[in-house]
Amino acid sequence: MAGPAQDAGVVLRLDGITKRFGALTANGDVSLDLKQGEILALLGENGAGKTTLMNILFGHYVADEGRVMVSPDGSGLSELEPGSPHAALQAGIGMVHQHFTLAENLSALDNILLGTERLAALSSSRAPARRKLEELMARSGLTVSLDARISQLSVGEKQRVEILKALYRDARVLVLDEPTAVLTPQESDTLFATLKKLADDGLGIIFISHKLAEVLASSHRVAVLRGGRKVADLPTAECDRRKLAELMVGHAIVETMRSPGTPGAPLFVLNKASAGHGRDALHAVDLTLKSGEILGIAGVSGNGQTTLARVISGLEPLTHGSMTLEGTVIGHASARTMIDNGLARIPEDRHHDGIVGAMSVSENLAIEAIRKPENQRLGLLRFSAMRERARNLIKAYDIRCQSEDSPARLLSGGNIQKIVLARTLETVPKVVLAAQPSRGLDVGATSDVHKRLLAARDRGAGVILISEDLDELMRLSDRIAVIHRGHLSEAEPSETLDRGSLGLRMAGHNAEDAA
Repeated sequence: MAGPAQDAGVVLRLDGITKRFGALTANGDVSLDLKQGEILALLGENGAGKTTLMNILFGHYVADEGRVMVSPDGSGLSELEPGSPHAALQAGIGMVHQHFTLAENLSALDNILLGTERLAALSSSRAPARRKLEELMARSGLTVSLDARISQLSVGEKQRVEILKALYRDARVLVLDEPTAVLTPQESDTLFATLKKLADDGLGIIFISHKLAEVLASSHRVAVLRGGRKVADLPTAECDRRKLAELMVGHAIVETMRSPGTPGAPLFVLNKASAGHGRDALHAVDLTLKSGEILGIAGVSGNGQTTLARVISGLEPLTHGSMTLEGTVIGHASARTMIDNGLARIPEDRHHDGIVGAMSVSENLAIEAIRKPENQRLGLLRFSAMRERARNLIKAYDIRCQSEDSPARLLSGGNIQKIVLARTLETVPKVVLAAQPSRGLDVGATSDVHKRLLAARDRGAGVILISEDLDELMRLSDRIAVIHRGHLSEAEPSETLDRGSLGLRMAGHNAEDAA
């Protein structure tokens, strides 16, 4: 047990945390300290146990063994009541999830106050709350219009509201899950400048990320989980990208680099295409995809990417304009029409749109080709053939599951994405629509996704890559266009662009401003 000297300045201690789900050990004897004013990056593969560990910290799960110790002021540790989010909040632990938990129809001020007072007391507490928040914003740099509705705020501003919610409750430990997943490069830089300022003011910060560049640039210390156990805990100054990647996956990772492609004739064309409504609507979009190329679409979340993907997938009808595949105009598109015409889709939300969680791995691998002779005969499913094909794909794509009969919902995000890749790419498609294909994936799974997309391009397919990760776009795309408020810019060769100019265009600035 640590003594007083070792406890000095420690605001959070996870002591021997073990959590099991049946035969699976999600966390195995994990111990971790966080000091006052420290920024700690928590890394690990998908399924390494990061989320489980943070859920135990915040009281959503109860550990089978071990304890959580907190000291909001750094003067002395005491055990936190297990399984109580209320106790975690009272102890000064704040959490900002990757997917924001804000009421879109309420103001920023109302969102921050929700849960801090009884409903009857909210009106009387607004004036002092506003004064406290104005002081917090001035001190931290987290400026936001308190009277603006959440629906009117940008993604970056919504994130500031989430952080202000935690600071308003006097958090001294702040946990952020993939905090830059939906931010422009400029917003990411601003966020980490703010986090450094908060750390200088004494806040202890843990952030989970798969972006190794931001980990190296913004953290003081790095802890790595692999297979539910802590395999490294070391100063960031002693790390580099290669070392962190190897610690995460247990072996060397060779980053995928794009070689020049040989684009062919136009394969898929949108002409003055409009669809959808509200902020995510498309407005007179022109897009031309050639065979043998990857066309990247950059943009901040909520600027029309989802509608664009739905249109290409046949899930959203055009209200104006036309869609052409291999010279043939697609009139009344449907998902079945597009698949039958050679489209393979990697959906943005792999859990909601990519799999049926209750169905087995083998059934999910066959689901989009269920009418083909290899999967059915005389209307009866050929389960033995489906299982045999699944076993081959599980081996080829390194899908980590107990068997082909395992329910898909039990797999990690990376392995679910491998199911989607195997199902779509093995059909040798003409067009691949890849929407946020590596979102939330670890470095090993991301590398595999990138290799598969480049291989599809090199055998002649056209790939539309919709991503909010500019490093991914720059690494894979032959040409890149930017979508902002439903308008798509003209695509330009990726060699002529840089992250800074793309980030400015994603925020609505034109090419002259970016230059």
